[in-house]
Amino acid sequence: QPSQQRRMFTAALLALVFILAAVSTTEAGKKEKPEKKVKKSDCGEWQWSVCVPTSGDCGLGTREGTRTGAECKQTTKTQKCKIPCNWKKQFGAECKYQFQAWGECDLNTALKTRTGNLKRALHNADCQKTVTISKPCGKLTKPKPQGKVHLQKAVC
Repeated sequence: QPSQQRRMFTAALLALVFILAAVSTTEAGKKEKPEKKVKKSDCGEWQWSVCVPTSGDCGLGTREGTRTGAECKQTTKTQKCKIPCNWKKQFGAECKYQFQAWGECDLNTALKTRTGNLKRALHNADCQKTVTISKPCGKLTKPKPQGKVHLQKAVC
């Protein structure tokens, strides 16, 4: 029995040494990672161009990205992007606005206007915070003069 106890003690001791070696290797691996992050900080932030549709003025397209830095492995890259086709392109294809209801018709200009507040900008696009649009009022109807209505009484 004493030899069996020695074997068990030796096995437990070897297991403990193995576990300590694995933990110290893992900790050493963790210590190396911050050094890699230091190298990445030498690179500047990505600067993206506007999305250019492959065909037409909306849908799938690409944008170019550039960054600076002496230690950067990659300083340019291309990224796929999409311009939604239902957005108002009048204010930039990457800017979406929430519009108020149309205002009353201005009789001097025959236009009605409404204001939109920026709702969403794709990829840090340069968008105005508020925009105003105008459109023709449409047909201006003059109120018809109301004359007397003659009713005849039915004879029963």
